[in-house]
Amino acid sequence: MTAAHVLDDAPLSKFHKKLALYSSGGPFLDGYVLSIIGVAMVQIAPQLNLNSSMQGLIGASALIGIFLGGFAGGYLTDKFGRQVLYTVDLIAIIVCSIAQFWADDAIWLFVLRLLIGMAVGADYPIATSLLAEFTPRRHRGPLLGALVVMWFVGAAAAYVVGQLLLNTGPDGWRWMLASAAIPGIIIVLLRLGTPESPRWLAKKGRTDEAQAVLRQVFGPGVTVSDLPDEERENVDLKAILRSGYGGRMLYITVFWTCSIVPLFAIYAFGPTILGALNLSGGLANIGSALITVMFLLGCAAALLLVNRMGRRPLVIHSFIWSGMALLLLAFFPDAPASVIMLLFAAYAVIIGGTQILQWIYPNELFPTEVRGTAVGIASSLSRIGAAVGTYLVPVSLAGWGISGTMFAATAISLVGAIVSAFWAPETRGLALHESAALPSPTTPPRPLDASA
Repeated sequence: MTAAHVLDDAPLSKFHKKLALYSSGGPFLDGYVLSIIGVAMVQIAPQLNLNSSMQGLIGASALIGIFLGGFAGGYLTDKFGRQVLYTVDLIAIIVCSIAQFWADDAIWLFVLRLLIGMAVGADYPIATSLLAEFTPRRHRGPLLGALVVMWFVGAAAAYVVGQLLLNTGPDGWRWMLASAAIPGIIIVLLRLGTPESPRWLAKKGRTDEAQAVLRQVFGPGVTVSDLPDEERENVDLKAILRSGYGGRMLYITVFWTCSIVPLFAIYAFGPTILGALNLSGGLANIGSALITVMFLLGCAAALLLVNRMGRRPLVIHSFIWSGMALLLLAFFPDAPASVIMLLFAAYAVIIGGTQILQWIYPNELFPTEVRGTAVGIASSLSRIGAAVGTYLVPVSLAGWGISGTMFAATAISLVGAIVSAFWAPETRGLALHESAALPSPTTPPRPLDASA
C-alpha cells in the first residue's frame, strides 16, 4: 500500500488532458512519417531507380535518425528542460518534411528522412517525461500508453492520405512526404505556452519557478514542499548502466526492440508484404489501413487492461499470442485473402499490450534527473534493431520469401516473451518516485517481477 500524495493522487484535470493531447502530437507525426514512406515507395522506387537495398535504406533512414535523436533529445531535455525543446523538435520535422518535395535523388531523400527521424526521436523523451511528471499515478499508465494510440492514428492517416495522393500523378509521392508539415504546424501551435515540469525545476534549484507552475496547475494550496523526495545518489548517466538501473535499461531495450522490429517492418513495407501475400495494388494499401485500425483498437484495449491486468502479465501475453498469429502466417502464406487479413488483424490487436508499455515502463523506472536520458537511450537502442529489420525486409522477401520473413518475425516475438517472463517489472499502483527508486541496500530488494 503506497502513501497518499498531493500530486500523485490529484484528480485528473483539464490541464492533464490537454497536456496528454498535445504530447501525443509527436507520436502522431512519428506514425505518419514512418508509414507514408511505404505508400510513397510505390512511385519513388521506379522514378529514382532504387534497388531493393536502397529501398530498405530509405525505409530505415527515419529509424536511424530516431536512434541519433533519442540520445540527443534525452540528454538535452534533462539538461535544459522539457518545455524548451517541446516545440523546437517539431519545427525541424516541418521544415524537413517540406524539403522532401524537392528531393531528386536517393541520397538527398535519405538525408532529409534521417533528419526527420532525429527530430522524432528527440520528441520521445521530451514529451513523455513532461507528461509522466505531471500525471497522477492512477492515470499515468493509461495516458502514457495513449501516446502509442496516436502513433497508430498517424499511421492510419498516412495510409489514407497516401492512397488519395497516389492517384494525383507521378509527383504524388512528393506531396505525400511533404504533407507531414500540416499536422506538424497544428501541433506546434497547440504546444505553445506549456509549462515546465515542476519536478525538473525543483531538481535544478529553480524553486520559485517550480512553485509558480505548481500553483498554476494544481492550485494555490500546493507548494514545492509537496513534491516527493527522490533518491539523489547514483542517478547520473553512468548509474543507468550499472546497479539496478543497468538491469532496467537492459530489459527495456530488449523488450522495446522485440516489440517494434516486426511492427516497423510491416509499416514501412505494408503494401509490399501484403502484395507478397496475394493482396496487391489498392487492396494492399487499403489492407494496410485496416490493419492500422486494428493496431489502434489493440492499443485502446490494452489501455483498459494495463491497470486491471498489470504491466507484467500484459506484456508477456501480448508477445506470446501476437507471435502465434505471425507463426500461422509463416505456415500458411498462400491462405485465402480473408484468412491473411484475419491473422494480420489478430497480430495488430494483440501486440497493443507491448506497444503502450514502450512509453510506460521507461518513464516509470527512472528518476527525474535522468528520466529523459533513459527514455532517449532506450528508444535509441531499440531503433538499432528496428532499422536493421526494416532495411532487411525487402532483402528478406526477395531471398527468403514471405514465409521465411514471417518466421523471423515470430522468432523476435518469442525472444520478447522469454525476456519479459524473466525480467518484466510490475509498477502498477506505485507513485512515480516509488517506481523509479532503486532498492535500498539495507532492505530486501523488490524483484523485477514483484506484483503491485
